[in-house]
Amino acid sequence: MCFELDSDPPIARIAGAAVSHDDLVLEAADGNSFAAFEATPDEPNGIGVVILPDVRGLYRFYEELALRFAERGYLAIAIDWFGRTAGVGKRGEEFEYPEHTAQTTQQGIQADIAAAVEHLRPRARAIVTVGFCFGGRNSWLAAASGHGLAGAVGFYGMPGDRGDGLPGPIDRAAEMEAPILALQAGADQHITAKLNDAFDRALTDAGVEHEVVTYDGAPHSFFDRRQEDYAEASDDAWRRVLDFLDRYSRGTDPRRGSGGPRASSGTVPFGDSPFPVA
Repeated sequence: MCFELDSDPPIARIAGAAVSHDDLVLEAADGNSFAAFEATPDEPNGIGVVILPDVRGLYRFYEELALRFAERGYLAIAIDWFGRTAGVGKRGEEFEYPEHTAQTTQQGIQADIAAAVEHLRPRARAIVTVGFCFGGRNSWLAAASGHGLAGAVGFYGMPGDRGDGLPGPIDRAAEMEAPILALQAGADQHITAKLNDAFDRALTDAGVEHEVVTYDGAPHSFFDRRQEDYAEASDDAWRRVLDFLDRYSRGTDPRRGSGGPRASSGTVPFGDSPFPVA
């Protein structure tokens, strides 16, 4: 299970930051209409972030995360997964998301991501996807889907087979056209060290610049203000995301990033350096 509906991102608000926000309805190339939440800084830095939610789609946590990005100068848009089956309205705790998640398709997901990317494109010199759980996996797959991304970040995404017969991020590593950041939970019951190592090897073999970082002892969905015991992991992960956005938004070859091929992975115990394991 991912975040509770009243969870908050474990990121400090910036008091006095000049940010506006809007509820939007976007349209994908296949005609699907879907909900989105956009946060816009008064002084944008030219970098766009497409936020990809967990299995429950768009709700408050991701709207708040978009605001935290915008407070730091990023154009941010969080999207919903379920326009095709649940419409574009706001949803409460009673929403039966599993039946809608089961009806998503890779084609539909990537069409919706493409619409969000193109919505930001006129105002952003570089666009990065940042996803969580279901969205983490689809963030990495977005890097293999021709969206022209500068990078793709995934928190506790499944890199391997989900049992649906479709190729996952490990299988599609050779197609990835942007650097990858994977922020994984060491105590995740389903996403094992073996899977994370396989993802790291596949990206290395494909020549994709990447980091696969595992937080020792952290559970799935540790990036949550409620998870006080894992605040150090959350702080470290957030610093890595901001570093990744800065590093890969400079207009260089998106596959190689700003410094040539680089691959790193490691397990981060709490209290270690907040910067990449090399």
